Amino acid sequence: MARYLAEQRSILNGAAKLTDDGRLISTLSEVLGPINAHNLRAAHARLEAGRTIGKIVLAGF
Repeated sequence: MARYLAEQRSILNGAAKLTDDGRLISTLSEVLGPINAHNLRAAHARLEAGRTIGKIVLAGF
């Protein structure tokens, strides 16, 4: 288990470095929050429309 965690740490540190260097770019396009029925419906409608580029995040857990 410790070896697995060390490998995961190494992968995440590598991804963080690539992000910091501007070589890895997030696909995040929109953050909706807090999580409630209205924002959940809005996110779902955007996805159903089929024109969403990137990821939609529902924040506020």
